[in-house]
Amino acid sequence: MAVLNGKVALVTGGASGLGEAIVRAYAAEGASVVIADIDAAGGQALAAELGGNARFVTLDVTRQESWDAAIATCDRIDVLVNNAGITTLGSIEEITLDQFRHELDIDVLGVFMGMQTALPKMKAHGGSIINMSSLSGVKASSNLVAYNAAKAAVTLMTKSCALHFAEKGYGIRCNSIHPGAIHTPIIDKVLAQSDDPKALYQSFVDVHPVKRLGRPEEIAAMAVFLASDASAFATGAEFRVDGGASV
Repeated sequence: MAVLNGKVALVTGGASGLGEAIVRAYAAEGASVVIADIDAAGGQALAAELGGNARFVTLDVTRQESWDAAIATCDRIDVLVNNAGITTLGSIEEITLDQFRHELDIDVLGVFMGMQTALPKMKAHGGSIINMSSLSGVKASSNLVAYNAAKAAVTLMTKSCALHFAEKGYGIRCNSIHPGAIHTPIIDKVLAQSDDPKALYQSFVDVHPVKRLGRPEEIAAMAVFLASDASAFATGAEFRVDGGASV
């Protein structure tokens, strides 16, 4: 039996990468999925492919008015997946202030606005909020100062919100997923920032004891669990899907 039957899920960054994998998995499990993304062409194409189980809304996660418009299209939301994000390569000596701010705008403020804006559509009946953090939210790298800062913020913000929702009795669970390196288009963008993409790719592989990168569907499987009633007792938790990299 499809484990997400009757649930409405909004997935940010849903047009590609991990977001696309989560959208596909949710639709396969019976959810009605709102694909929210700045990439209209990709999001509309995915919605058309999936048919009646999915629709697309334009969303720029850095703009409150864009969040307001996207959430207004939903009669209810049972599952919110804050997945949209970027990864900026650079140490404290290399990264610019504008790059640092841009990283935080998308990866931190986008998650904050998503939770705050969706809350009125969720707290009457409960649900699940899933924030995409990272291995980099719990383990530092010298060349990821902005990304480390952003994903660490998501990790603790998730816990704060989980406590608040529990104290208020809203019935909303809030958890974070911490992928290791997953081969998606975002990895290709990071590699393109490097002077030696092959060496950087191998360094990503070497971090994981299982000696490979993860696959998007492996993260999507965790997102299905956290959206489903099977995870009803899980909140404020870090779910690490990282091939042993954080051990």
